[in-house]
Amino acid sequence: MTDADPVRSPAAWRGADFTDSAEWATVLTDTQRDEIAAAARTAAAAGLTAGTLRRDDFPLPGLAELLHDWAFTLSQGRAFVLIRRFPIDLLAAAETELAYVGLGLHLGTPVSQNAAGDLLGHVRDERVPRTGPAVRLYTTNERQDFHTDGSDLVGLLCLETARSGGESRIASSLAVYNHILGHRPDLIDVLRQPFHWDRNDEQSTGETPYFTLPAIHDIDGTPRIFYIGWYIRDAQRHPGVPPLTAQQLEAMRMLEDTANDPAFYLPMEFAPGDVQILNNAKILHSREAYTDHEDPARRRHLLRLWLTAHAFATVEDFLREGIPRRQD
Repeated sequence: MTDADPVRSPAAWRGADFTDSAEWATVLTDTQRDEIAAAARTAAAAGLTAGTLRRDDFPLPGLAELLHDWAFTLSQGRAFVLIRRFPIDLLAAAETELAYVGLGLHLGTPVSQNAAGDLLGHVRDERVPRTGPAVRLYTTNERQDFHTDGSDLVGLLCLETARSGGESRIASSLAVYNHILGHRPDLIDVLRQPFHWDRNDEQSTGETPYFTLPAIHDIDGTPRIFYIGWYIRDAQRHPGVPPLTAQQLEAMRMLEDTANDPAFYLPMEFAPGDVQILNNAKILHSREAYTDHEDPARRRHLLRLWLTAHAFATVEDFLREGIPRRQD
């Protein structure tokens, strides 16, 4: 059984530690908003796209200190930031996408989010029934339990909110780890063993439809939790994947139950123009189910970035690279 010590870190927090959003949310000034908008318009006029835009194409000298602070917070601090008043109201839709990618490029390099190689994800209900894992859960209005994404950093920019529901919640995976370690250290050992994960039918020719990965692995001496419970459960559909053991199921339940405890998570109500950026190795995030507006233009819509961080690495190399483009 593991005899590890609890993790002591600013990223090992509980929700009650951050009751006042004024202490952890950055509100952009008019000058900062204008600088971002001007850079986006210049990039759009030059014919650049989310795939061709580079950091040098998107200078943000007036935000240099903030960008440095955000990178430090994400790597060495609480591991999440929330930015308010991103200038979506000043820009056309294509310019907004460039502005968001441009901001992200100062923190990391965008990586693929699906087998098509998309660098910018649209998180919205596509009104396609989820008949199996090939329909990614983020393209529905269903609840997404606490999980991580496939990169160093994940960013979400809110364009529109739902009529009701859709609340974001985040939890410190280090605090979850410490809780499990203190109460059931035997389950830490279980979570360090490989699990089978579904590839959501996005594998290339010749690849297995699943891969193996432990839910807990040490990076530079610090445990990281990489976890998507439904990927692990969905992998049970494949021949050759062993059934989940009673211990594995118990460990998964304890991880999920701990993250879902109101004492652990921090709720966030997104408003249009809010940008949430998380360190995937230290933060679990969830989304509540939601009901949309009937007007398609008002339906809940977030833009998502997965970033390989410039200044630090917090997950294994292959997890930093997102989902590989399908090779057939």
